[in-house]
Amino acid sequence: MANYIHVPEGAPVVPKLDVTLDEHDYRAGALKLIKTLRPHWKPSEVKMKSFTDGITNKLIGCYVGGSMQDVVLVRVYGNKTELFVDRENEVKSFRVLQAHRCAPRLYCTFNNGLCYEFLQGVALEPEHIRSPAIFRHIARQMAKYHAIHAHNGWVPQSDLWLRISKFFSLVPTHFDDPEKDQRLNSEVPSTACLRDEMIWLQQNLSKLGSPVVLCHNDLLCKNIIYNQQEGNVKFIDYEYAGYNYQAFDIGNHFNEFAGLNEVDYTLYPGRELQLQWLRAYLEAYEEYKSQGTQVSNTEVEVLYVQVNRFALASHFIWGLWALIQAQYSTIDFDFLGYAVLRFSQYFKIKPEVMSLHLPE
Repeated sequence: MANYIHVPEGAPVVPKLDVTLDEHDYRAGALKLIKTLRPHWKPSEVKMKSFTDGITNKLIGCYVGGSMQDVVLVRVYGNKTELFVDRENEVKSFRVLQAHRCAPRLYCTFNNGLCYEFLQGVALEPEHIRSPAIFRHIARQMAKYHAIHAHNGWVPQSDLWLRISKFFSLVPTHFDDPEKDQRLNSEVPSTACLRDEMIWLQQNLSKLGSPVVLCHNDLLCKNIIYNQQEGNVKFIDYEYAGYNYQAFDIGNHFNEFAGLNEVDYTLYPGRELQLQWLRAYLEAYEEYKSQGTQVSNTEVEVLYVQVNRFALASHFIWGLWALIQAQYSTIDFDFLGYAVLRFSQYFKIKPEVMSLHLPE
């Protein structure tokens, strides 16, 4: 299977607790989880903080005392997200990354979510990820992910096209809300148009020669935790992690320079910043694969073309994703408007990135 992820032997077993949390009234359910995970905590003293950054799931931090030194994060899966997120695959990715010291500890799963360790640090904003001091850490950490070997020399396949076609099959063709339905018909490309683009993308991107590696696939700012004291970054949220084209993971991250709540694509990194980022990434990637750190200008240039073309696939898949979320999500976010933005940017940059050519 394309998304086959092998958990290393000796990786800690993750208990599954028979608890279901109500996302609107979560305290009682969260306390049941805490009773197992932190039996010495007094239920009456457990404080809960709701984090509001996510647009897929609900996230709650549980702790005792004044400081947030030991925090158990409880993540409740968003409504109907099992339609497009493989939860079993997510847990496997979590465990693989944990075994390579790339992820926080996963404490348990429960019927509609999971609990994991809180990482000390700050979730980044778009202005931070442009800073060379920080983006070098991000490039290195992504290279570390990408250099994780597949099991027993197995050659992984990308599941990008499978995932895109699955998302496409879930896209709503109308909304019950008349205003949303009007916007869908007037602002979003037609199903026939999207199908044509889906076929075109696969034909054009799969022949670029981008290696298939273990990818995060959703490296938006808030999924990057920067610990200034330790001088490192860690990535969180592995819902979409899996084997994919190296250039997709990077191109997707570059798209996230535009932000999420107030998207501004003029912030997409220019050529000079990209070349610095890509060189830092390739040097780390070669180092992690024990192949030295010598990187030629041609290698950087090849990756530059691949990344900017795969940025198209990133716009396309998140546009589809946003249409599905517009149908099912209970989170207060304009998913339909976000879909319109992603597809608009896709068609705007398509001629530009297709004029880029791989060096001979």
